[in-house]
Amino acid sequence: MRLLNIPILLCGATLAQAGIIESIWRESPQTFLARNGGQQETIQNIKNGDRGSSPQSHLPPTLRDTLDALQVMQDTYFDLFTGTWPDAIDWTAAVIGTHVSATLSSIISSVDISSIASCSDLASWQNTIDRYFAHTSIFYFGENAFSLRNQAFDDMLWVVLGWLENIKFVELYSLKHWDFVQSGHGALASDGWHGLQFTPMAAHRARIFYDLASDGWDDSLCGGGMTWNPYLTPYKNAITNELFTAASIAMYLYYPGDNNSSPYMAQTEYEYSKPHNPLHLENAVKSYKWLRESQMNHPDSGLYQDGFHITGWHRYPNGTINPGTGQCDELDSMVYTYNQGVILSASRGLWLATGARSYLADGHNLIDDVIKATGWPNTDATWAGLGRGGVLEEFCDHNGYCSQNGQTFKGIFFHHMSEFCRPLWPHEEAFTSEAGTGFDKDVYEYHLARCSAYSQWISHNAAAASATKDGQGRFGMWWKFEEPGQDTLAVIEESTILPPGAVDYINPIPEDWSLRSSDTRGSDSNDRGRGRTVETQSGGLSILRAKWNWETHLHQISA
Repeated sequence: MRLLNIPILLCGATLAQAGIIESIWRESPQTFLARNGGQQETIQNIKNGDRGSSPQSHLPPTLRDTLDALQVMQDTYFDLFTGTWPDAIDWTAAVIGTHVSATLSSIISSVDISSIASCSDLASWQNTIDRYFAHTSIFYFGENAFSLRNQAFDDMLWVVLGWLENIKFVELYSLKHWDFVQSGHGALASDGWHGLQFTPMAAHRARIFYDLASDGWDDSLCGGGMTWNPYLTPYKNAITNELFTAASIAMYLYYPGDNNSSPYMAQTEYEYSKPHNPLHLENAVKSYKWLRESQMNHPDSGLYQDGFHITGWHRYPNGTINPGTGQCDELDSMVYTYNQGVILSASRGLWLATGARSYLADGHNLIDDVIKATGWPNTDATWAGLGRGGVLEEFCDHNGYCSQNGQTFKGIFFHHMSEFCRPLWPHEEAFTSEAGTGFDKDVYEYHLARCSAYSQWISHNAAAASATKDGQGRFGMWWKFEEPGQDTLAVIEESTILPPGAVDYINPIPEDWSLRSSDTRGSDSNDRGRGRTVETQSGGLSILRAKWNWETHLHQISA
């Protein structure tokens, strides 16, 4: 029997299990194909990339738009030969891989396989999942792991979160869909979904990079906290500490264990690393507490500012160090979108692990502060601190000089906001059912109800992002509904100023860069600077995925 017929067999098994077809499954594959004319042709069309055979035209608009954004990102920017996005840098590639895995999870969590009554639809969905999962699997080899091991601690932690996201998808797919497909037909799938064979590799990489990044915790300065970069003057910033908190609690909740001792040659505690390690939970609680007490939150806006230097710290040529004050007392008050995002998934994870509702309260308060800082529900062009007109924005967006780093930030925010507000998945429900987790269903339902209130703001941002797509479906960086006129540009230039003490070191203005407002008139302002990139595309994918999650899981609560 040809390999091409395997999806048909699985389709028959699935539909029979669902009670949709019964007698046909008892017939031979040849009879099945003959009685279901066109199915083999449909699968061949899917294999050849014929989108006309896809059920996408019948999908809800937001899901269709999300899949289109994913396809454009992968078709335009992903290279199968190198197994990566060549235009990305190491850490942004890790983030983009995270977005791909998370999008697959959103698809799986929203599609009920038992309700699919068409073999062509089932095969098309399977083809979509397999295609993009194959990309993330290839990326394991395309990722520049050696270089990342020698980079800053935050770079390492993006790697941890990316592979744990991959593990979460595989677990979700196996539990929610594959188990249904193979139920009652163990001979067809006795070993489970093939994607499970990649989990040990993903787990091993997550563990290696988590262990490497853990060396960034430093009690000698500021009473604790993660240092951003081991090679530079100590800087204890929001993103590295948020990432360490998020990675620690994700390791506690989702890491499946690892029996690969490489590169630990000695027989140590690393010989077998087990899931639900109390040390991971301890690190998450410790780092979250340090961050909350660090005074990085602005006292008025509530937003996280970028980070602290230590006055007087100096390393002499002979290697000795003058610790200076030893305190985090030089604040860079710059505000970035991603500094408001990563801590959200950490908050949800800590609540899941401990049952303490204060973590959820902190997350909701931060989201409220972010929404307020976009000016919502007002829609005028005045800068509100982190956006205007109700749309999230980096300070560099309106002048078009955002760096490759900055172009990644908004997508990161919406990814972690989606994580904060998504319902529990089957393996999380199993975890919360265990004694001692402190899970309170009433708190959970209240949390989802509060999340549902963000629906209109999410949709507003998705619409603004979608309005920047060019003819090839590529998203721009500056999300807005139309090109601003002269009067609007005047308001934008006059109101968009940095807060006192802020230095936007991530997005430096090029020396020859013109800040004249006339630069944007009569042209596409998103063609300036780096233009449309894989990073801006990942941001568009992230906000559309967020919108789909809200429509799927929170719409009824909102209604």
